[in-house]
Amino acid sequence: MVSLLNNPLTRRALRPAATLVDRRIQQRVERATGPLRGELAALRREYEMERRGRHALELLLDRSGRGTFRMPSAQEVDRLVREVGALTGNGAAARRSVVSAYRTVVALEALGVGRLAGSTSNVCGKLATVPLLAPPNGRILEIGTLYGLFAAALTRMTHRAGVEPELTIVDPLAGSQLQSGTSQPADPTGTPVREDVVRANLALTGGGTTHHPRIVQGFSSAPEVRAEAGDREYGVIVVDGDHSMAGVAADLEWVEEIAAPGGVVVLDDYGDAAWPGVQEALDKHLAGGASRLRLLGRVSTSAYLRAERGRTA
Repeated sequence: MVSLLNNPLTRRALRPAATLVDRRIQQRVERATGPLRGELAALRREYEMERRGRHALELLLDRSGRGTFRMPSAQEVDRLVREVGALTGNGAAARRSVVSAYRTVVALEALGVGRLAGSTSNVCGKLATVPLLAPPNGRILEIGTLYGLFAAALTRMTHRAGVEPELTIVDPLAGSQLQSGTSQPADPTGTPVREDVVRANLALTGGGTTHHPRIVQGFSSAPEVRAEAGDREYGVIVVDGDHSMAGVAADLEWVEEIAAPGGVVVLDDYGDAAWPGVQEALDKHLAGGASRLRLLGRVSTSAYLRAERGRTA
């Protein structure tokens, strides 16, 4: 039989039959695998679209030009919501406030000049928490603003809560970020820290039309700066200037004088290992028991306090 199949004449005679058998086998294979190939092709197209979409999202939210990744995980958001709810006593509104804060951060960093300083959790925590603590008035003082984007975001969040903001900013605006009088490393944005930059960012929230932000240029420790900015009682004070222990201690002493009764005080970078002087200064400030300020708690790496009595004479 083997010798017969090896015969050239036999193979030539059987070729049409073999071809027919091969064709029928191929047809059956194609009928069986055709849907699978279609599914694979669809999966490839879906993967490619998802890859492109993720790349576009990363261009919007990655750390390029800001130094901080703006794509928090679900676990990070859930933890932040729990912290905000626990501190404010308003768990029902905490998620809404956190989500609104995150959307505000993304929008302002996309449109603004420069960046918001700090981790996504800390920035969104401050923006979400302050309105839920119901400040007694809309007067806001920010000590240390960098590019003004956080101030712009905070005014947007207080507007959402039904409070019209009246913003005052104190910052040396010396061209670069300063700490204890010394320049920090070059900013990842490449943008100078100047008043015109701050005003451009504040304009994104309607500054100059619905309210008129006041910028007092100089160090918060300077008597002339304190005299100008300390002409009113503030419902919200954000302390984010000199992070040394001495600098924070001096700012807290000033806060004692200008916080409205019931005012909300936010101390940035409290508990942040990179800035140990912040926690040291606050803990020492509160240790004597004579302070007007009562510590409410902490969200991410910011401490929140309430001013309980009227300003001293």
